[in-house]
Amino acid sequence: MPLKRLLWVSLLPLLIAAPAPIPATVSKQSAELTRALAQANAPEHVWVYFRDKGPGGADDGSSATTLTHRALARRARRGQGDVVKLADRPVPSSYLDAVRTRVARVRHVSRWLNAVSVEADAAQVRAIESLPFVDRLDRVGRYGRRVEETLPAETGVRSSSARRGAYRLDYGASLAQMEQIRVPAVHDLGLHGEGTIVAVFDAGFDNLPHEVFAGTNIVAQWDFVNGDPNVADEADRGDGSHGTSTLSVLGGFKEGALIGPAYNATFLLAKTEDTTRETPVEEDHWVAAAEWAEALGADVISSSLGYLDYDPPFASYTFLDMNGTTAASTRAADLAVERGVVVVASAGNNGFDLRRNTLGAPADGHRVLAIGAVDLTRRRASFSSVGPSADGRIKPDLAAAGSLVKAAASTTPTAYGLVSGTSLSCPLVAGVAALILQAHPHYTPAQVAAVLRNTSSQASAPDNLLGWGIVNALAAIEAPEPPAGP
Repeated sequence: MPLKRLLWVSLLPLLIAAPAPIPATVSKQSAELTRALAQANAPEHVWVYFRDKGPGGADDGSSATTLTHRALARRARRGQGDVVKLADRPVPSSYLDAVRTRVARVRHVSRWLNAVSVEADAAQVRAIESLPFVDRLDRVGRYGRRVEETLPAETGVRSSSARRGAYRLDYGASLAQMEQIRVPAVHDLGLHGEGTIVAVFDAGFDNLPHEVFAGTNIVAQWDFVNGDPNVADEADRGDGSHGTSTLSVLGGFKEGALIGPAYNATFLLAKTEDTTRETPVEEDHWVAAAEWAEALGADVISSSLGYLDYDPPFASYTFLDMNGTTAASTRAADLAVERGVVVVASAGNNGFDLRRNTLGAPADGHRVLAIGAVDLTRRRASFSSVGPSADGRIKPDLAAAGSLVKAAASTTPTAYGLVSGTSLSCPLVAGVAALILQAHPHYTPAQVAAVLRNTSSQASAPDNLLGWGIVNALAAIEAPEPPAGP
């Protein structure tokens, strides 16, 4: 055989066995994070997502022990799938330790997202990126200040309505916002939220000594912005006047002045928004609060947070990201619903845009009830955000009063004011959800959503302005039980 032929044959096995070229390293950073790090003069707030729950994904037994008996019972009664899920398993301590040594600060750890939020500069992000168990890195979502109108506070206001004597309770000037959604009739049935736990997420609650909270049962509170158990104003970040208003609309009680739908519910208060900056970062606070509230047994989460716009030069989510899967807070909200919690969120105050949705996360969630706003004549408030979601679903889902809503003010323990925004329509509907669960404790979140939609003012013709329309608490409670559904 010719030498050339022999050489070719002898080299053939080597050619076949030669390894494939090694590809260039693929970045684990999102494009947004890379841009932010290139422009940053200070550490960025970063999500670090892990590939798994550790070797074999083994549970160390702490998944269930982090949940109260009430949370486990609620999951068994209203949740989907296993009571304790893979996502409930803790993030491996070895992963956390490795990240912690490479960053300026660890902010929050999320079991559900299998992630940790950190403060890190570009060099620290590259060091994290090199860890083999890190899957990807993204920027923590940023939100802007809400657009709401607060009118001058009023003191000692009493109702002048001719219908003030039509019910057992005297709702004062809050009668109109309550009667619009048929709550007084439900109260007359003896339902006031007893036996339900409602978690309220807001910018803090600075006037809990207000007379409207004299009988409010608050069993737990946590400031996720500053990491302490005080949700009132202190010498730290955040202003709680907004939370005072939303909590009063949902669960306040002062006859002749203000009564909320679920005033006899039990409450968890979470401070999740830093109002001291023009470009606050709060999405990881929201995720941490959702896991905290769910573990404590919350039946309903009322979230008057989550807005899209803020000041340049920072980039944030766009309307295309309002698709039910992109924002971390949206994913966490849907995971809470999967565990049996009804999540109610403000649709947003970005008004109407013919070209696109104006929603803010987590209102875009597939299982989240996004709430729009109407005035007391039942007309849509001009500031109320609209859908559809980026993937074509009807949003918002429901509506309630959000224009000139009677609420507690922060100036004195007896002061009240009129406030506008979907931040006020949200707690009204969250209170109705608590009433439905009191009447029907076995209802799943999907069933609560179904009876609300089926009995609201636009049930036969939902649209992307007000969804299925203004809720009707009495009709929802008296409606036939819907299928359990997913």
